[in-house]
Amino acid sequence: MRTLMLLLAAGLIAGCQTPMPPVDPAMAWVDFSTPTPGGKLLMAERLDNQRLRDGRFFQVTPGSHELRVRFDFEVFGGGGSLMTGPVERLCYLTIRYDHFEAGQRYLLEGRSLAFTPSARLYNAKREIVAEDREVNCII
Repeated sequence: MRTLMLLLAAGLIAGCQTPMPPVDPAMAWVDFSTPTPGGKLLMAERLDNQRLRDGRFFQVTPGSHELRVRFDFEVFGGGGSLMTGPVERLCYLTIRYDHFEAGQRYLLEGRSLAFTPSARLYNAKREIVAEDREVNCII
């Protein structure tokens, strides 16, 4: 377990050191946010069922796409007592949106309410345009 955590940390550090690619005006850009307490990691996993090499963002062509993200978060007092430490959750959430527009920026927020994760996709006007349609938690 310790080796796995070290590899994950090294991968995250290496990923943070590479610069973000330039924004392509012919594509839509999706940023990430975890505004609720306990949110640890929100990372792109798959775009239209294809695994991604860089999990820090989505950059998609206009039109319809399915986004799959990994969302890690902590549930405080999750052991049944407020005296216990936080319980970590690892979940995968799928969001589908049919109207991505070229040159537009979107924001995907991962949120949690106790043990229940959710995701919302916002457009540049901060309007909700899509919500998760599938949630799979491993822990």
